Amino acid sequence: MPGIVLLGAQWGDEGKGKVTDLLADDMHMVVRYQGGNNAGHTIICEGRILKLHLIPSGILYPHIVSVVGNGVVVNPRVILEEMENLRSLGISTDNLRISCNAHLILPCHEVLDGLSDDARGGGGLGTTRRGIGPAYADKAMRVGLRAEDLLERGVLREKAESLFREKNRVIVSIYGGEPLDVRRELERLEEQAEALRPFITDTSHLVREALSEGRNVLFEGAQGTLLDLDHGTYPYVTSSNPTAGGVCTGSGAGPRDLDEIIGVAKAYLTRVGEGPFPTEQDNEVGSAMQEKGREFGTTTGRKRRCGWLDLVLLRYAVRVNTLTALAVTKLDVLSQFDRLKICVAYRRKGRPMKDRPASSAAFRECEPVYEEMPGWGCDISGVTRLEELPGEARRYLEFIQDAAGVPVKIISVGPDRSQTIMVDGEVRTPRQGRFLFQDDLPL
Repeated sequence: MPGIVLLGAQWGDEGKGKVTDLLADDMHMVVRYQGGNNAGHTIICEGRILKLHLIPSGILYPHIVSVVGNGVVVNPRVILEEMENLRSLGISTDNLRISCNAHLILPCHEVLDGLSDDARGGGGLGTTRRGIGPAYADKAMRVGLRAEDLLERGVLREKAESLFREKNRVIVSIYGGEPLDVRRELERLEEQAEALRPFITDTSHLVREALSEGRNVLFEGAQGTLLDLDHGTYPYVTSSNPTAGGVCTGSGAGPRDLDEIIGVAKAYLTRVGEGPFPTEQDNEVGSAMQEKGREFGTTTGRKRRCGWLDLVLLRYAVRVNTLTALAVTKLDVLSQFDRLKICVAYRRKGRPMKDRPASSAAFRECEPVYEEMPGWGCDISGVTRLEELPGEARRYLEFIQDAAGVPVKIISVGPDRSQTIMVDGEVRTPRQGRFLFQDDLPL
């Protein structure tokens, strides 16, 4: 099955980097298909912390071609910094490929992201202020710069200068901000173009070629289903489509190329930033989850809001992505609780609801309907086989599987690669301990 999708089934931060690492041995190519440097993985390599926000985590392994697809918005400064950090650790970037159709995030986008969110006052969306939304807006308006523009010096200067001057007018006249130094920004962009040119190509052709040869290709999503621009909890969403539908538009693959779609979900639920969260525990329970789970954003360092697992939202993720399997992470975090709650339905204005309402206003009014289950109250971080888990932990997973309607195939009981249960077999042998995925370390 060459085309495998790995995506977040919640509000992001589910531990996708570790699961990508687990599957890496069998992959020829890892493709990032959406988002920008508003997401990321934290990896410990030989005692040093490495943060990847744009480059797929497949870059860690020399046999994998790492592709930044056309659906990604690329900040040239950020991707060059990541490349330099990788090289400083002795990790080659020779196998990195950037789509010529990927749009660019420029300094004007970052400035406008912050200014526009400030202008909303108390109604801010909790943006990461990394220019993601403004870059996607320019893409939709057909005025943005693409990676292909970095290949032609004359074209780059002409298009970039026009864009910078237009954005300066908005920065100054609409928001009262300080204009960018156009000359300096053009010089920087030309330097970045020189460094990035060898990596820019038609990646849709590379993806098509790999798939047609029967090679395994992993499509790696950023953020999560509930942050999808169309299918998430709008307006508290990202500016792209992390759902499975975004794979094809963001990579050049076709729908029939996708053989398996794996959704990654925590054993509980977290959310960064604003927006409704029916099962949120703004109390000692949430604080305990936050502390044990090290719930801080890789990209922003912000504390994550924590709550009980919401099966209404998980079933929704299964439906909109047509998930074929689940990977459940951080099961060990729940070991500290004697009793567990799990949301099985909602109640709105006294009326029960089995599904998430389509209306954002209605969703804000939803209250969780819980079922309680006994906890297991013991350390499971060393368990490597399903049958070794306490009966209560197995029943918790079975409850999730039955409610979601798809099998749980991967279970994570700790941050290390070896702390993983592969339901259809034993955990894969760890690679010499060189890389440790810690998606939840603070910045």
